[in-house]
Order: sequence, then structure tokens, then C-alpha cells
Amino acid sequence: MNSNQQHISKHFLAIVVAFQVILYASMFLNLPVVRIVIGAVYLTLIPGLIITKLLKLDSLGTLELIIYSVGFSIAFLMISGLIINQFGYLVGLSFPLAALPIALFINTLVIIGAVATHFFGDKHRSAPSSLGTAFNRSMLSLALLPVLSIVGVYFVNTTGNNLILLVMILAIATIFTISIFSKGTKSQFFYAFAVAMIALALLMHVSLVSNYILPYGGDSPVELYVFRGTELNSHWNPIFSPDDEAYGRYNAMLSITILPTIYSNILGMDPTWVFKLIYPIIFTLVPVGLYLLWQPYVGKKLGFIAAFLFMSQLTFFTEMLALNRQIIAELFFVLLLLTLLNRKLPQGGKFVAFALFGFGLIFSHYALAEIFLFLIFAAWAVSAFYIKRPSFNLQLSFVIFFFVAMFLWYIFVSGGVVFDSFVSFTGYISAQFGDFLNPASRGQAVLTGLGLATSPSPLNTISRGFAYLTEIFIVIGGFALIRKKTPFHFARDYIIFSILALVFLIFLTLIPGLANSLSMTRFYHILLMILAPFCAVGMWTVPQYLFKHKRELIFSVLVVGILVPYFLFQTNLIYEVAGSESWSVPLSGYHMSSTLLYGHCGYIDTLSVYGADWVSSNVPYEYNIHADNGLYTSLTAYGLVYRGYIKELTNSSELYGGQFAYLSYITINYEQATSNGTIPRLLNQTNVVYSNGGSEVYFVPMP
Repeated sequence: MNSNQQHISKHFLAIVVAFQVILYASMFLNLPVVRIVIGAVYLTLIPGLIITKLLKLDSLGTLELIIYSVGFSIAFLMISGLIINQFGYLVGLSFPLAALPIALFINTLVIIGAVATHFFGDKHRSAPSSLGTAFNRSMLSLALLPVLSIVGVYFVNTTGNNLILLVMILAIATIFTISIFSKGTKSQFFYAFAVAMIALALLMHVSLVSNYILPYGGDSPVELYVFRGTELNSHWNPIFSPDDEAYGRYNAMLSITILPTIYSNILGMDPTWVFKLIYPIIFTLVPVGLYLLWQPYVGKKLGFIAAFLFMSQLTFFTEMLALNRQIIAELFFVLLLLTLLNRKLPQGGKFVAFALFGFGLIFSHYALAEIFLFLIFAAWAVSAFYIKRPSFNLQLSFVIFFFVAMFLWYIFVSGGVVFDSFVSFTGYISAQFGDFLNPASRGQAVLTGLGLATSPSPLNTISRGFAYLTEIFIVIGGFALIRKKTPFHFARDYIIFSILALVFLIFLTLIPGLANSLSMTRFYHILLMILAPFCAVGMWTVPQYLFKHKRELIFSVLVVGILVPYFLFQTNLIYEVAGSESWSVPLSGYHMSSTLLYGHCGYIDTLSVYGADWVSSNVPYEYNIHADNGLYTSLTAYGLVYRGYIKELTNSSELYGGQFAYLSYITINYEQATSNGTIPRLLNQTNVVYSNGGSEVYFVPMP
């Protein structure tokens, strides 16, 4: 242990106390910037550092220590929030998740843990391995990527100019290319830092567009609805009322109820920005964790290539930003894999870590928890009954613990609505078997992945070609590994997980309706967390067996020649530069059609939010209002209007006396461009009771 690390270890208790003093002072003196920065670092890192010290996780390297600490901290926040929420009434707390009660409770637990580590921790433990963090010009260029992203988004939001964002995306492609062709040996920290900076830049360039959430066809409006309900009440109600299976599933996830409420109340942060800023920063650690998971098997450079593939897929930096509960769940998913596959962790510490991360995954996202249960149960069964050699890493006790914890939570929380939804999904998939021979029953995304869907443009055809190449190399890499044609040695359990992931991918294409239960893009994104390194292995294998000379150069050309165009297509840069239709809001939102921007992408602007707020304050909306696409975006997220009380406004809608109609920009713009839309047939301009130019509310008088 070097002198700096000894100094930090010796004064850890003092550091914790200093954080708490600064946090309390910023709360009482109303210092918003200090409160947010210090509070975010404190909540996200310090509790987890204490837990790693208490568990004596000596074998963790410094990078692993950081990710484990964040995972432990988030699990700690959810569990401690749940405890005070459920039992705070015993000491008279009516609003247990309000800033002061939850801060006092968390800080008390943290200070107790810090004292325990100070007096009972092993002061002679070895320090985590050194990072070798000497900053050089190449690492400075990496650090500039998020800066370019943030500045670029600012210019997009204020002027519509996307030039800086285009430069940022090209800079990422250039840095990746240079890293692949570079012959010098780079440290693990360099690659991990590169992954973190690329991930942060990609996530921020989408997340920070506009001042409001960007649904991108995802679930963030409902997530913000249940979050704000918990935050406004400073209390989480496990039972969602009125009875609604979909809303009940969201409400049962602590990752979008209790966790963001703790961040929002303690940091004094607007709920929207918890999702737009805190969650993407946390999500940055997912590809870093995957790199640490893959690097021991495929090496530093190939691990970096696999991480770049994972980040390049469109789902990572678009759809996932509208799935905040899955963001948190994926961090725990990666940590669970890291924990299970680390043979150096002591068995006691491994089980506690598995339990905490398991609770974190269960509390965060039901679908990902079910996928993880399938993987570990099937992997254990294969080891025990087919290979007939029990896994050292995956013990039956781990599988039983996760199964019991998951189903107890999903059965007894929110009236068992999560368990009911699992049963209903099973019934839905069973009902689809009658369409087994109908390719359309698999969904559009599956057909596209199989090359059976019509391409909308020649550029899109080329884009699909590069995507198919990545899939082909995954298959080549997996085949080479099975045939033992590579020098790479994966852990036996990882190989089993990989085979199961491929089997699951086959099921998604064969079983009608299965892909639609979550969406094929999300399934593929999840499976890439296991399969991505095989693409890098496949690219390495081809030149080794087809060429006798310059194999390293050919490998580098192959990687850059496939992954860089794939990345440029996925970010939509090529579509934007070519003047073709683009689906990127930050790059192309300024010239998108209102149908694509407000409809498909779910863009929410200030005028829509003002209109939704007016409806919430002035309209008796229970079963008394029709709404257009705003029903799925601004009314839910910012008007806090329960969707079940509203009817969707269509061309066949019938409005009666005493009813209201809410129109957002997409409908208003469409009506102005056409003469046969909804408004002329259903409403009269004299019926407008609210208008701000971007949203309108109509009232149909009683006859």
C-alpha cells in the first residue's frame, strides 16, 4: 500500500464526516451546486466503499472497486429507503422520504458503517492494484469527448446547429481507429477510461436534448409519473391505485420510485434531471463493467472492441435512456456476472455481494431479473446434470436464494401485479403458437434482423449489411471457441452462459410473440452483454486462418472497416450528412417531420408541458377528456394524468357535451398542413379554452 492509499485509509472516517458536514451545510444554506455535486458523489460512492471494506473484498482491482462501490451504494439506498418507508411510521414519520428524514437515516447508517470499518476493519489489507493513471495527451483527448457532447447539445438546443455533435461522433470514430491500429501496449485503465468517456459522450448527446425527458418510444413518461408520485408524497405506496397492471409493475420497481426520490430530495434536484443526468452517468459504468468482465478472457484490446460494439448499438444511447429502471438493473446484472465469475472472492463475501446485487436487480427490473434467473438456473442445471461437474462459481444456494427472493417480492408487492403480468405474458406467448408458420408474428424487429423486412432506403440496406456482419462474426467467434481454434480461454460458466444466450436468441426468432414481450431491440441489447466479445474473437479468427502474413494489420482493418461504419450508421451521422431520413433527435431534430419527432420519438417541448400542467390544474379529467399523442408523453410525465382516465383522440372519436380534448403540437401542426384531419370534423375553433401555440384544450359545450 503506497503512502497516499495509506493516508486515505487512515482518514476514511474523517472523509465520511467531512462529506456529511458539507452535505448538511449545503442543504441548510441552500447551495444548490455544492449540494448536487457533493451529494451525488457521496450517495453514489461512499456507502458502497464502506460495504466493500466491511466485506474485505481484497481481490478487487481499483476499477472493480469503483464499480462495486457504486453497485453497493445504489442497493444500499434502495434497501434503506424501503426500510424507512415501511417502518418510519413507528417513530411518527408521515413523510419518511422527505429530504431531512431520509438524509438523517442514511447518514446515520453510513457513519455507523464508517466507524465499524475504522475500528474493526483490517488495517493491514493490501490496497487495490494501481491504475497507472498518468494523464497524457491521448487521455486528455478522451476526456474532451463528453465536453464536446455537452457543448454540442447546448448549441443544438439553442441554435439548432449540430456541427459540434457531428465532430464529436467523428472524434469517437477516429480515436477508436487510432486505438486499434496503435501498436503500443496500453494499460487496462486506458481502455476502461476510453470506454467510459465514449459511453458518457454518446449518452449525454441524447439525454441532454431539450429540458425534458425524451421517451424515444420507451417507458420514461410512466416511469416519471410513478417517480413524481412517490417524490411529491415523500412516501412510496406499494399498492398502485387505481388497479392497473402496467402501472403496478412500474410502481413495484424501487429503481424508479424510492431510488430517484432519495436523489431528488437529498440533492434538491428536479425529478426530470435525476433521470436525464444522474442515471446516464450511472449507466456509463455498465460498458466499463462489461469490459472488466471480458478483458481477462480476450485481452485488453479485444475487450475494448467488444465494448465499442456494445456501445455502438443504437439501443444503448437511445431506447435505454427511456428505460431508467433497466439502466439500474443492467448495472446489477453486470455486477452479478462479475461476482459469479470471480474465483478470487471469498465465498462469504461473494454470497453477500450476490445477495445485495440480486436484491438490486429484483428491485429494479422484473424482465431482466427473469432473464438472469433463467440463465443461472439453466447454467447450474447444465453443469450439474449434463457436464456432471458442479460449478465452482455458481452454487445451487445462489440460484435458490435468487428464485425465492424474486418471487416473494413479485408476489407480495403491489398486489402481486408483477407476478400476474408474468403469467399473462406466458399466456400471451402460448396463444401465439397458432401463428408459428407466420413470420409476421415475430414482430418487425425480428424480421429486420433476419433480413426479411423491406428496407426503407438504399442507405438503410447498407446499414443493415454492417449489422448483419457483426452478427455473423459473433457466430464465427462462438464456433471458433467451441472448436478450440482460438487461444482465448473463457471460464466454463461463461461459455455456458454464452450458449444459453445463443439458444435464447434462437427462441426469440422461432417462438411467435416472445420477442414482443419486451422488444427485440432490448433483448438483443441484453444478450450482447454476453455475446459481444465473440464478435471480436470472430474478427480475430478470420485473418488467422485465411492469411499467412500481416494478420495483425488485416485484423485491424477488418475491425475498423466494419465497426466504424456500423457506429456511424447507428448514430445516424451518415443519414444526416447524406440528407436522408434520420432518427436521431440531436442530429436531425431541427428538420424532422412533426410525426417522426413528436410521434415516434415522443419529443416533449415547453409548450406541451405548460398545456399538460393546465389540464392537470383545470380539467376534471377522470373519464372526461380525449387526448392525442400527448396522452403518452407530456400529460403522463408532467401533467401527472393517469392514462386510464383518458381516451385516445382518433379520427373516429366522438365527443359529447361537457367533454374536453387535448391537442399537442403534432396534431396542431398536422391540422394546419391538411384540411381533412381531426379538428375540423370534431371541434369548432370557438371551443378553445386554452392555447399557447404548441398545445390546445377544447371544450364541447353541453347542448
